[in-house]
Amino acid sequence: MDPGLRRDDEVAGMTQIDFIFAIGSRYSYLAHRQLDGIARDHGVSFRWRPVTSIALMRQARGGTSPFDGPPPAKQYDFTWRKQDAEAWAELYGIPFRDPHHRLKYDSAKANHACVAADRLGRGEAYARALFPEIFVADNPSLDRDDYIALGEKLGIDGFAAALDDPQTAATAQAIQDEAVARGSFGVPTFLIDDRIFWGNDRLVLLRHYLAGRA
Repeated sequence: MDPGLRRDDEVAGMTQIDFIFAIGSRYSYLAHRQLDGIARDHGVSFRWRPVTSIALMRQARGGTSPFDGPPPAKQYDFTWRKQDAEAWAELYGIPFRDPHHRLKYDSAKANHACVAADRLGRGEAYARALFPEIFVADNPSLDRDDYIALGEKLGIDGFAAALDDPQTAATAQAIQDEAVARGSFGVPTFLIDDRIFWGNDRLVLLRHYLAGRA
């Protein structure tokens, strides 16, 4: 499926918000648990757009990211980010285990798994199932076999073939290109109308915007 086409499960006539997320992003994980409430309260739907966080930032910044070399600000220090994410998870009342130094996996390959599922019309369901494997479950590692097993568990026909299909990598790049072209520079990003809301902590501003837009 072309990355710009509507998905079969989108609700006709409903305002759609693009949710630019990275499956390995702690703040994307936190934010995704709030989407159902926002959709219910404001009558919107979300189009899930998987990217690789570092690659997106490098493309948006002309080749560098805040994680290349010493962090320029405390907000990019992993010790602080773990503490911050744990505080948000406590506020939301959701489980959270930081994967840094705990889980071995390749974020780009995990993203390709999400894109493969998206090409088969099951991107949101797959990402929702993979998030807890990274941020909740006690997994020491995740690899290709694990991604395929999850696709099979969800009953996604042809998932393994889609994962290995070169078109999946091309689609992943196309999604990233579109996100950057629309102004995304990090994850999670929420795109609606001509507005950009970046970060889990901006969800309150997204809600405020939606309330005034009604």
